[in-house]
Amino acid sequence: MRVLITGAAGFLGSHLTDRFLADGHEVVGLDNFITGHADNIAHLTGNPRFSLVRHNISEYTYIAGPLDGVLHFASPASPIDYLKLPIQTLKVGSLGTHNALGIALAKKARFFLASTSEVYGDPLVHPQVESYWGNVNPVGPRGVYDEAKRFAEAMTMAYHRHHAVDTRIVRIFNTYGPRMRPRDGRVVSNLIVQALNGEPLTIYGDGSQTRSFCYVSDEVEGIYRLFMHGDPGPTNIGNPTEFTVRQLAELVMELTGAKGPITFAPLPEDDPKVRRPDITRARTLLGWEPTVDLRTGVQRTIDYFRGLLGTPRMRADA
Repeated sequence: MRVLITGAAGFLGSHLTDRFLADGHEVVGLDNFITGHADNIAHLTGNPRFSLVRHNISEYTYIAGPLDGVLHFASPASPIDYLKLPIQTLKVGSLGTHNALGIALAKKARFFLASTSEVYGDPLVHPQVESYWGNVNPVGPRGVYDEAKRFAEAMTMAYHRHHAVDTRIVRIFNTYGPRMRPRDGRVVSNLIVQALNGEPLTIYGDGSQTRSFCYVSDEVEGIYRLFMHGDPGPTNIGNPTEFTVRQLAELVMELTGAKGPITFAPLPEDDPKVRRPDITRARTLLGWEPTVDLRTGVQRTIDYFRGLLGTPRMRADA
């Protein structure tokens, strides 16, 4: 197959690129590097089955040659990014999705949308099942990301129904692992970087809010299976084991040997109190479930960030 992956230099996009290449496919990666990083794809330099297009998918986009798939992963995806880049976030979810769908339609290619658990907002149903419509504040600060992804899902289904485009929608839950940006605002990377730098560990709120953490290799395997064998309905891909943020901080301290202290900051507006996927659909449809436990995954992520200690990327503010 020959596929286009937007956001190919991002955390998930780069791992997904590796997954397609590992199975012998050809990948055209597209990224404008607004949040992606060249280091994530540097190992692909010289690979004859990978090519890179430096471009913003929110603008008119032309890709030469045939395509079998278009996987739309371009978007700021962490709170620090989409709060700093609200207009770009809305545009890539709307205009970018429209452009990517247009490419899929023109090439008669399968379209895959990277959506998010944030479409559920601060959920009133727990765990979150795909049939739940969500509890989202459209005018709150997080709305720029939540509503961009909800619109992207609606646009994807419109192309599926009106133009008969073969589509997939994945709702991605908290994912972590190597190639995360050191200070991207995500809880796993924040706590690990603070611990390794001997800084106080910051918890927002009292730390009782819950998250489910899926290691990147598990997440990518679920995404790959969904692209290959799924159907048009939204599918949760995430780890159904739930932890409090306080439990995560204590595990990071244990594995890094950090002495703390833990400091507490105000909870951001509209921050979800709980987050846990129901993955019955993924288990049934794809035969998928995660295999990497939190302790193992966090240790691997610590090892990755320890390797970055003292580098400009580790010292970067974002």
